[in-house]
Amino acid sequence: MVLAVNQTGDRVRRSAQDGAAARDQRLSFRAMGTLCQIVFNSPACATADTFTRAVLRWVSDFEAKYSRFLPNSLVGRVNERAGTGWTEIDAETQQLLALCQEVFTLSRGAFDPTVLPLIELWNWKADPPGIPSPAAIRGTLDLVGWHKVQRRPGAIFLPQPGMRLDLGGIGKEYAVDRVVQLAQAHEIQDGLVDFGQDIRVFGAPPDKPAWHIGLEDPTHPGRCWTGVAVKDLAVATSGDYLRKFEINGKRYGHILDPRTGYPVDNGCRAVSVIAPSCTIAGVLATTGFILGPCEGLRFIECYLGAEGCILTDTKRYETRRFNQYVTH
Repeated sequence: MVLAVNQTGDRVRRSAQDGAAARDQRLSFRAMGTLCQIVFNSPACATADTFTRAVLRWVSDFEAKYSRFLPNSLVGRVNERAGTGWTEIDAETQQLLALCQEVFTLSRGAFDPTVLPLIELWNWKADPPGIPSPAAIRGTLDLVGWHKVQRRPGAIFLPQPGMRLDLGGIGKEYAVDRVVQLAQAHEIQDGLVDFGQDIRVFGAPPDKPAWHIGLEDPTHPGRCWTGVAVKDLAVATSGDYLRKFEINGKRYGHILDPRTGYPVDNGCRAVSVIAPSCTIAGVLATTGFILGPCEGLRFIECYLGAEGCILTDTKRYETRRFNQYVTH
């Protein structure tokens, strides 16, 4: 575990770049498989330096602990012991798993952190890509199901060999929220934390009443179809328009429905959610995407303080108050 932490920390620190633009301090680095960027207004250079070091250390430790790609991580150890034994966990992990349980229940299984065997079966990185057989999908579905996971205070157990846990659907967003807490603990009052377009802002940017966040157009990646103005809120988007393949004219996106074993095929292309925390925004966006336009919109509306927008091939669906954030 110590070796994994050191290696991850070295990689994150080597990728770090910082600087200042106008009255803002900026920090960027690569971690958790994505580009991480932080913009903040620090009252003193010493505070900025201390905060930067604290962020790089915390993110490195977090990735080393929860990455499914590191065999010595906590998640790696849980997966390795599937079907054979319990794995001890700490209070922070218990909190994450409790949130997974809550969202799994509310979404009726659309959000499921045990979907990893299906992700590995479909393998979007294959060249050329292929479609698993119905028998392979049925067999893999037997290894999926959060309701099968056994938990007790301080420990977790995956009861079937081959079951695999992946906190990727919630971890990056949780990390954003924790970095915001870290900034506030360093008395930084204004900032933006963006980990792979999962964003949370606090305070306000210089000379503006709110932060302006662009929402990417799924039909023209790299462009924005609109923007939202937010303050002390998070914005997360889930979409399958970048990672996909086509076979015989049929499109297969990378977001899987853990209840069926197949890629989501309900017309959704992107779901953006504004919520009090990035963890909630991300979970609502992904779950809304899986549930589809009508049911997904109702799911988002059920969470107090959340607003969202669902883009399909032909239509845009919005919660009642989403438009109040849109910049015209």
